[in-house]
Amino acid sequence: MTRWCRCLAIAALTVAAVGSALAQDALHYPGVRETDQRVIVDPGEPPWNAIAKIQTNVGGRCTGVLIAPTIVLTAAHCLYNRLTHALLQPVSLHVLLGYQRGAYRWHRLVTRYKIGEGFDGNRPPPQTADWARIELAEAVPKVITPLAITQRPPVSGMEIALTGYNQDRAQLLMADLHCHIGVVTPRPGGTLLLHDCSATRGTSGGPLLIRESDGWVVIGINIAAGDLANVALAAPRVN
Repeated sequence: MTRWCRCLAIAALTVAAVGSALAQDALHYPGVRETDQRVIVDPGEPPWNAIAKIQTNVGGRCTGVLIAPTIVLTAAHCLYNRLTHALLQPVSLHVLLGYQRGAYRWHRLVTRYKIGEGFDGNRPPPQTADWARIELAEAVPKVITPLAITQRPPVSGMEIALTGYNQDRAQLLMADLHCHIGVVTPRPGGTLLLHDCSATRGTSGGPLLIRESDGWVVIGINIAAGDLANVALAAPRVN
């Protein structure tokens, strides 16, 4: 092999290595654990049919949970436009139920919403005000049973589940059914929860669920994904 050929070979290997590293970076999703236990769940069956995919006219994608026939709970930052530094208008929001692989069973428009007092979209997460109560223009069908907010306080070690539309599997509703609350941090305006559920971007607003005698109930909503831990907010009293 000539010196020129050897140089070309080395250059090709270098480009391939850099390309591989960039590809791995592109595929990195914060919050997805090495021991990823997420499973696909059926958005047409309870309790998963109470989980909503929230889309905006500016391309935002989040998750929400139906807590009453016309009320969806989600994260406030899902409704914030970082380009205009302003909250989106209700007309820009679309709530999809039964969403899977580009199709959905029900679409609801939004008439109004309320966000946590003091929420500031320009501040970095986490914020205890990072919640939104969305009011739908029309009630969902009676075949969907909303999920109640529990009266139990979150405690360290509590077994939970987290469900949502993750960016790495955006067309499917995924759930980590075997995870736990770690650190519980009360702060003015709310309580932050570190947890070890596997979830990434797109699950913001997705519910943390616990089992009670009557079935699954909401104990929090996911608000941030990170490599060391994901962060949730104990469910506010918004009904």
